[in-house]
Amino acid sequence: MSKFRTLDNLDVKGKRVLVRADLNVPMKDGRVTDTSRIDRQAPTIRELAKKGAKVIVLSHFERPKGKVVPSMSMKPIAPILEKAVDRPVAFAEDCVGQKAQGAVSKLKNGDVLLLENTRFHKGEEENDPAFVKQLAALGDIYVNDAFSAAHRAHASTEGLAHLLPSAAGRSMQAELEHLHKALGDPVRPVMAIVGGAKVSTKIELLENLLNKVDTLVIGGAMANTFLAAESRNVGKSLYEADQLDLARNIFSAATDSNCVILLPSDVVVAKEFKAGASHRTTDVFDVHDDEMILDVGPATVKELENRLIATTTLIWNGPLGAFETRPFDQGTMAAAKAVAGRTREGGFISVAGGGDTVAALNQAHVTNDFTYVSTAGGAFLEWLEGKELPGVAALEQED
Repeated sequence: MSKFRTLDNLDVKGKRVLVRADLNVPMKDGRVTDTSRIDRQAPTIRELAKKGAKVIVLSHFERPKGKVVPSMSMKPIAPILEKAVDRPVAFAEDCVGQKAQGAVSKLKNGDVLLLENTRFHKGEEENDPAFVKQLAALGDIYVNDAFSAAHRAHASTEGLAHLLPSAAGRSMQAELEHLHKALGDPVRPVMAIVGGAKVSTKIELLENLLNKVDTLVIGGAMANTFLAAESRNVGKSLYEADQLDLARNIFSAATDSNCVILLPSDVVVAKEFKAGASHRTTDVFDVHDDEMILDVGPATVKELENRLIATTTLIWNGPLGAFETRPFDQGTMAAAKAVAGRTREGGFISVAGGGDTVAALNQAHVTNDFTYVSTAGGAFLEWLEGKELPGVAALEQED
């Protein structure tokens, strides 16, 4: 695993510490509707403040494209962050310049300051050296705690690490350590569950996993493309006719890599996709022309459960069916509970990530039973694809 400094390696008392957090949270009518990301960033901010640092929090919010957009201000987030860190949080109406400098100059040891949206400046997304210097002038130390933004080479996510002594925050540290255990240097056998709508959006992910896992479970609508590639009738199901050759190549590559691909053996089908629709469970060889596959069946879940018994590490990205719409949530719910149960038994590592995956685990009420659930979205996916994340690479320390 690459070496990087953490808060344990820093002497922060009396120092101005720039903390790159990800406070890009869902908001409606000026109110935060989900504080999950804020809650994950809070421990780093609290710890630094308790150690006597002058904590200066940086974050983006939505996509103002280098312009000041009042509806995208960080200001409504300040009181939510204040509650999460259990101490006052001041707010500066800019992230650089006189307003930011003035707010920073007023900080005492243990104080917390939230700066305005970094993306109000074009230099943020352009990683402009001049803008990076303006940010760096506000701090003595840089702490990146935003793994979810680490796939972006922006000024506040990558540039600052080259100008200031840097370290990973607690959330970033936890993410990197768990991802390393899951795929960097896992305890075998390793299983990956990959779902979602399209094979075309997860080509790099599948190709990377084939060489790293022992069992690859493919679900969701993308499984339909693999079933069609095996000349099975998928009826009116969503599938990608132009990706059949790719699916066959993945089958071949899996054989070369000694990776077992597990496709649905039974499925839940319906003639229309709506909540409470009339449906039936059938073998994959008995899907009618006027039916669509919307979930995996109990036999498929049972096969997954059986394989879990001999599995030590699991990675999950993507639901097995249309879990948002009942009754097509049952396969994903049952699989989630099976993985949670296996995790509770001990000696098993389960790491999951991706927006739909997190939503499904929350729906199954098993999120807290997994070893680790990443809320990083795009960064988590790019990590699964084997890509280097600029924000992480910038933190790496040479031997």
